[in-house]
Amino acid sequence: MRRGGDWDGRCHSVRILGLVGATHDSGLAILNDGWPELVLEEERLKRIKRTKGFPHKSMREVFGQDLSGLDCIDVITTPWDVGLLRKNFAIAMLRGLPGSLSFLLEASHTPQRNEIVLLNFYLRRRLRRIVGSRPLPPIVNVGHHDSHAAVFFVSPFEDASVLVMDGFGDDAATSIYTGDRHGLKRRWWTGIFNSIGIVYTVVTKHLGFAGFSDEGKVMALAAYGDDRYVDVFRRLIALQPDGDYKLDMSYFGFQRFGEFKPLARKFIDTFGPARAPGDEITEAHQALAHALQVVTEEAILHIVRNMAVRYPSRNLVLAGGVALNCVANARVLAETDFERVWVPPCASDTGAPLGSALWHYHQTLGQPRRLELTHPFYGLEFNDGQIAAALAEAGLESEVMNEKELIERTAQALADGKVIGWFQGRFEMGPRALGARSILADPRRASMREVINAKIKKRESFRPFAPAVLVERAGEYFDLSQPDPFMTLAPRVHAWKVGEIPAAVHIDGTGRVQTVSREANSRYYDLIKAFGDITGVPILLNTSFNRHEPIVARPEEAISCYLRTGMDVLVMGNHYVTMRPPDGEARAEAEFRARVRA
Repeated sequence: MRRGGDWDGRCHSVRILGLVGATHDSGLAILNDGWPELVLEEERLKRIKRTKGFPHKSMREVFGQDLSGLDCIDVITTPWDVGLLRKNFAIAMLRGLPGSLSFLLEASHTPQRNEIVLLNFYLRRRLRRIVGSRPLPPIVNVGHHDSHAAVFFVSPFEDASVLVMDGFGDDAATSIYTGDRHGLKRRWWTGIFNSIGIVYTVVTKHLGFAGFSDEGKVMALAAYGDDRYVDVFRRLIALQPDGDYKLDMSYFGFQRFGEFKPLARKFIDTFGPARAPGDEITEAHQALAHALQVVTEEAILHIVRNMAVRYPSRNLVLAGGVALNCVANARVLAETDFERVWVPPCASDTGAPLGSALWHYHQTLGQPRRLELTHPFYGLEFNDGQIAAALAEAGLESEVMNEKELIERTAQALADGKVIGWFQGRFEMGPRALGARSILADPRRASMREVINAKIKKRESFRPFAPAVLVERAGEYFDLSQPDPFMTLAPRVHAWKVGEIPAAVHIDGTGRVQTVSREANSRYYDLIKAFGDITGVPILLNTSFNRHEPIVARPEEAISCYLRTGMDVLVMGNHYVTMRPPDGEARAEAEFRARVRA
């Protein structure tokens, strides 16, 4: 299996455009004869997190202003089965929607209530407005959980069990598949309203954070809570025989279509009133986050252990939004009979366009598997000329260095306690910064966590950072038995190593690790190695290159973020920047706020 190349716009043998254009996490993916060539999330270009609706900017970026490049696309796939959606929405409207589904519709925005169930019409209408009378490719609907499960086709496994868990799909909230050389087969699923993912989201909202985006904050907060609510929370998600589970819906509100009351009075009476965004986080809030996380982990382990009994493969693929719960994933690897666990970098709906294309190519068309996904770098790339032009426009001077000098200079700056904005190559797909659009720092300095949270990212103090470690050295620091290149596991840090990397260790003793190989990202690998040669610690502290915005995509956004924060150095391509104009921060902040208002 080989890695894919760059999208060049030329026509190849089978050209599939995966498209999410009517729900949150809109974006696209291009599959050329089975090779992923480009994966774009609309939020990176539109600069609005979890943006909804048709991905105009991504489509025009790839196919031109008039979308003439669509002439080279054979078929458009979407990760929703319209027939199942219509059926389930009709049933829900007749019975009265659960508040959880109303919550999803609220998060999606009102017009999407029609756009989801009229998906093909909606997409054709949007495309027709731009392309005019030119022929459009046919649209093929792929089931939502089928689209998530299809990442099996780019996993490192010849056979695997596949667990999909998210808010909900066309007909299910949790699905189990088995995959082998013959393809994927769905073995079991539970209904839309029996959703652990929606429970996590509505409790996230109850705790004063943004649903469908801030679940990771609650996962981090959970480590600070006590057990006061754990036993009662187990009533909400009751484990059943044979790996099943059942929500106690008396805690969740069933309301008529369009209302938004996902939590019943019983939940409020048990766990307290909702926290308003910005209010103090109390011990009770921490305890509720802890109970939610503990019971979610128990439910996932319950399902996975039953899978290990029922199906022969010792390989496990996790997909869907719940698969971003890296603490639970680490327990799955450590505490079940599966020997290897693989989670793609785009496990949530950010990967649904790619998944729908993979399903159509491999499962529907019966084409053989082509590659193993070993890196996440399928976004846009900018050359040194474009970077230089952006720096000049911002009035910033840079030093241009060769590879060796750039690595040595950056590694020394990190060892000296500098915070680095790192902008290299094609940006990552998925929600994690994995070494292309990262803020980097020294994990040996315990104070670095507060420096980045308070002064640079301006975010909650309980938020952890990710240790990026050379793959061959990971076992020295982490209780980890396999590589994890996509930051999807949070294993325990060895007790005798916590003192070496205090800034990278969460309060519960875990670290959301990323193992880095030279094959996947040679410049990032060499930087970590050079830092290790200087300090003796082959690990860097890594967090996403952004502040209250999507991860930066273009040089202009990286420059703006650098100027608006207290970063010491900006490294873009071969350009090394330390200059900070006297009015640079205020001007960049004013321009950023103006863009946000617009």
